[in-house]
Amino acid sequence: MKKFNIRKVLDGLTAASSSSSATAQPGTPRENDVVQETLQSEHFQLCKTVRHGFPYQPSSMAFDPVQKILAIGTQTGALRLFGRAGVECYCQHESNAAVIQLQFLINEGALVSALADDSIHLWNLRQKIPAILHSLKFNRERITYCHLPFQSKWLYIGTERGNIHIVNVESFTLSGYVIMWNKAIELSTKTHPGPVVHISDNPMDEGKLLIGFESGIVVLWDLKCKKADYRYNYDEAIHSVAWHHEGKQFVCSHSDGTLTTWNVRTPAKPAQIITPHGKQPKDGKKPEPCKPILKVEYKTTRAGDPFMVLSGGLSYDTVGRRACLTVMHGKSTAVLEMDYPIVDFLTLCETPYPNDFQEPYAVVVLLEKDLVVIDLGQIGYPIFENPYPLTIHESPVTCCEYFADCPAELIPALYSVGCRQKRQGYSKKEWPISGGNWGQGTQSYPEIIITGHADGSIKFWDASALMLQVLYKLKTAKVFERARGKEEKPNTDIVDEDPFAIQTLSWCPESRMLCVAGVSAHVIVYRFSKQEITTEVVQLLEVRMQCEFSEVDSPDPGGEQTPTLPTPGASSSPQESELPTQPSTGSNSSDGPRDNIPCLQVRSSPLKQSPGNQVELVIQLVWVSGEPPQQITSLAINSSYGLVVFGNSNGLAVVDYLQKTLLFNMGTSELYSPSDPYQRQPRSPRKAKPSGDIPTVTSCMSRLSFLYSESMKKRRSSHFTTCDSNDGSNASEDRCRSPTSAKMSRKISSSSEQKTDLDARDNSFTRSRSSSVASIDRESREAISSFHFCESFPRKTDSLVSPCLLVGTTHGSVMMVALSLPPSGDQRLQQPVGIASCGTLVKLKGGILTMALLDATGTLLPPFFEQWYDPNASDEEKEKSRKRRPASPPSSQESQDTHFAILCSEKQAKVVALPSQTRIYKHSITETSFVLRADVVQMAGANCIACFCANGHIMTLSLPSLRPLLDVNYLPLTDMRIARTFCFSNLGQALYLTSPTEIQRITYSQETCDNLQEMLSELFTPVETPEAPNRGFFKGLFGGGAQSLDREDLFGETAAGKASRSLAQHIPGPGNMEGMKGAASGVVGELARARIALDERGQKLGELEERTAAMMASAESFSKHAHDMMLKYKDKKWYQL
Repeated sequence: MKKFNIRKVLDGLTAASSSSSATAQPGTPRENDVVQETLQSEHFQLCKTVRHGFPYQPSSMAFDPVQKILAIGTQTGALRLFGRAGVECYCQHESNAAVIQLQFLINEGALVSALADDSIHLWNLRQKIPAILHSLKFNRERITYCHLPFQSKWLYIGTERGNIHIVNVESFTLSGYVIMWNKAIELSTKTHPGPVVHISDNPMDEGKLLIGFESGIVVLWDLKCKKADYRYNYDEAIHSVAWHHEGKQFVCSHSDGTLTTWNVRTPAKPAQIITPHGKQPKDGKKPEPCKPILKVEYKTTRAGDPFMVLSGGLSYDTVGRRACLTVMHGKSTAVLEMDYPIVDFLTLCETPYPNDFQEPYAVVVLLEKDLVVIDLGQIGYPIFENPYPLTIHESPVTCCEYFADCPAELIPALYSVGCRQKRQGYSKKEWPISGGNWGQGTQSYPEIIITGHADGSIKFWDASALMLQVLYKLKTAKVFERARGKEEKPNTDIVDEDPFAIQTLSWCPESRMLCVAGVSAHVIVYRFSKQEITTEVVQLLEVRMQCEFSEVDSPDPGGEQTPTLPTPGASSSPQESELPTQPSTGSNSSDGPRDNIPCLQVRSSPLKQSPGNQVELVIQLVWVSGEPPQQITSLAINSSYGLVVFGNSNGLAVVDYLQKTLLFNMGTSELYSPSDPYQRQPRSPRKAKPSGDIPTVTSCMSRLSFLYSESMKKRRSSHFTTCDSNDGSNASEDRCRSPTSAKMSRKISSSSEQKTDLDARDNSFTRSRSSSVASIDRESREAISSFHFCESFPRKTDSLVSPCLLVGTTHGSVMMVALSLPPSGDQRLQQPVGIASCGTLVKLKGGILTMALLDATGTLLPPFFEQWYDPNASDEEKEKSRKRRPASPPSSQESQDTHFAILCSEKQAKVVALPSQTRIYKHSITETSFVLRADVVQMAGANCIACFCANGHIMTLSLPSLRPLLDVNYLPLTDMRIARTFCFSNLGQALYLTSPTEIQRITYSQETCDNLQEMLSELFTPVETPEAPNRGFFKGLFGGGAQSLDREDLFGETAAGKASRSLAQHIPGPGNMEGMKGAASGVVGELARARIALDERGQKLGELEERTAAMMASAESFSKHAHDMMLKYKDKKWYQL
């Protein structure tokens, strides 16, 4: 676990420092009264907590059959360990090299990993945060295969040169005993046998080692005599080898799709050759070659036929067929199709001993993007229901929100509707990977994570207590008609793929109202209900948001597109007319530019809506005079007011979802009052001078950065070049990318901020088919970036609070909009809502990211909300729920005469007093970078601003004085996915998508960091190793049982000598101290480290005592049995035995 040293800031810093300034304003005596701030820098500490999701790019797997723990290694050097549901752990190799093989020290609480950089590492799993105890780096040879026999401390390592080295896993030192390839093969062989692809010892004789070379040669090596007993030759390359438990036969899988079975004592030819998926010719000829069988496992049962499990080997004529796992049992062969290519598989058996009947009960199959466990004990081989949260990436994640400390009844409510969505047909048995124990943490508040996906689905996750479990899945695409063929597709589509993808969402946990904005410029409002309903006609509202300027070269603000405040009766009504789709895309000719056409078609048939979120209203932006609608950049919903507001680069719209009417549709420039000093006058872009202070849309705010698919860059129309980029050729295969990602990476990597925005725009529009002047104007258009509903003072002259809306833009303007709501009840559904723009409140550098409101005592004033009630319940239940809901806002707010508006942009934060609208505090967050995500969060009973910068810094500022409390250089922005998904939540929690399949959770709370050890789950639990199989009296007498080997005598330094020092370098690991790395600095950290060390020492002493007691008991038992045997046979002759 990586922790960080914090640059603590002295708490005595006042707001008058170089970066923070307080100014007194006349006439506002209460505004400068010092608000008692309780948050100090000691409350903050940054560290990673847990990682959820499927391991990205998996490469290897291992299983401990006694501890019941599964380990998965990845191509990026990550290590993920899984036990029972809720028990998981993440570790990382420093080199980031791919993990090529994993080997458990079974029931020892340790794991050996072999990496592609030719290093091996020993991990200690007996501590909650596993750490590397030893490392060994090979210098001259490349590692290809490792084998660690059960209950042995000697690890066999095969290399690319065909040699085998032996490592003592206790000391991680090389033995002088080496098996050289030229000694293993026959002297007459003229060619090199290739790399070692398999090593295993004979189950019945530990002194015999089976070595498989890639070329097809297999050697049975006598470790004591240091010579080859038998050599087995086959023409085809070997991929894997598996023993029968009696040690008399083994099976090899080959590159031509064949399986060869060999008797140990008859090396001349295979006892059997089969091609499981080959077509058998009638004339008795050799079957046609098939694809390579990459792995085979041979497992025996006491009561029936053995199981042979293999991957690969399909016929070459099955082009396009999905990857398969084949299970051969007796005369039956089952071919199980998988959704993704197979990386590895393991057969789980009842015994860890290789010389006993294996009794297989399940197969764990590691796929490229999934983990499947197959039940071998039931007919049809059903799969187990996976309890891990491995479906985050089922469709690429496009947005993410995190809600900590939400209402307690929410999780049970979501679970109750989500449990009906579960698939049927799973195995009835318990999940077989069941090791470890849950943490004992005290963190008990409910946490919910919401993920939006490229296919239009939304998933709700229970994230409480450092676990993750899917609660409920909502499919927003059900609202729309799906195109049946390519010819039906659209001229109206503005993206080539994933037209239903989620762009942003707004959720009110108290009222359970959900508002979703999609990439096709659509907004859907959902209510939560526990009743199933059928909606005959989906309520649709089409909104025409026009462009800001019609003539680019004309500075005249007048013209045909000046949307005015509509009267609720006339222009706010939905435009129902559907014009025929024109065949010419983007045409402005007189015979038919597309107009008033939405991008998606809402379904006309009745919509069956299951319990959960149910559609209340669909809002669609339409094409305007041949121009496609701009994507929605910000969104907010307020359940108390019954309003939803959304904005883009054209302006903003306010919709009353109770009356299903459009209330307000205005261009951004019109929000400024005529006398507004911050008003932007339209002007020709040719005369525009680039501003160094005010970033344009290219400054890529986290909520504007919609990225998930490379295909998003393919626009159907030149009008969408505002989000286009010419950097597609350098894009990775990763689907989680954005149309804006290329521009953002340019901004991050630019060494100097002197580079003008004009240059950046020129780079962004090389593929534009429209004029460069029009493109520049479209790019520089001021977009809406943030909303905040509140009850405050919209105007300077107001003395009473009233409902209002704060609007933030990408140019740093914050404007106030006053709302006039009718009385509740029937009047609310009949009378119109009044809306009036009150002009600009304040101007900041950079686009506005977040806004909030504090009262005069510094207490956060959250937006008003309506308590949830079931809209489909009976009238009596609705009436009861209404009585439980507060009828009016708390009276304490009405008596207050001052509020503090908290405003945070990409560059700075400001606190403005209301109603006087005077700046009280100001803080410059960053000069050389910009903030990607900012949230006002509750922490330790107080409030603060949490910021994540593009340069990787995570910062917190106190409220309202904006004192810096935390500044950690945590994570340089290497991937746009992080910028898109990073979000803060209350109580010191945050998360981001660290890979396309994994969520990384972090904490910035000192208290959580201190309690992390207790909260984390335990991987290792003391379990008795099963008894070894009984050899039987006659096998013991005549030598028929398993033969043991004293490997110490063979491989120890006394017998084998020392290995060459230049062969490998031993690197001591940080060991048990790793768990304390990055803990709080100072005396507290030292004491904690000392306590952990004492605990570990006590644990080791306890283990030593347990082992000593076990050995004594074993010796006593052996003595008793020997004495009984002596008495039994004392008076008998030898022929009577």
